[in-house]
Amino acid sequence: MTIPEPFNIVLVEPEIPPNTGSIARLCGATNTILHLVRPLGFSTDDRHLKRAGLDYWQFVDIRYWDSLDHFLAAQDENRLYFFTTKTTAPYSQARFRPGDFLIFGRETKGLPEEILQLYQERCYTLPMPNPHIRSLNLAMTAGIVLYEALRQNW
Repeated sequence: MTIPEPFNIVLVEPEIPPNTGSIARLCGATNTILHLVRPLGFSTDDRHLKRAGLDYWQFVDIRYWDSLDHFLAAQDENRLYFFTTKTTAPYSQARFRPGDFLIFGRETKGLPEEILQLYQERCYTLPMPNPHIRSLNLAMTAGIVLYEALRQNW
């Protein structure tokens, strides 16, 4: 299946190299653009990061941003979707279109509170019925959301 315009995954200040490596591999497999918003919690030359997508890096379109403010200023806010555990709106309610940006926060803290407040109508979550589980792995969450966006457009 071919999507006319690629989706975009945005990682805001990612901290764990294997998560970013797995998401990079996901992006390469789906022709999705990966945006990395600094500061990063690792070097993109890190051997752990490359191990997760070792043979695929040359096939991934990666774009770097100096800050979340710089990234947001360059985008149409109607194309932005934020993912957080701090909302109740399930990701399956969102209506994704090719070219949209799927935005995920740091593994330890998520997205900044001021961003969640500013874009609260554009925030979604992956429902987790077990209250003892705080969150899902970032790479798993990105994969679930991206494939829902792709499914909606195939």
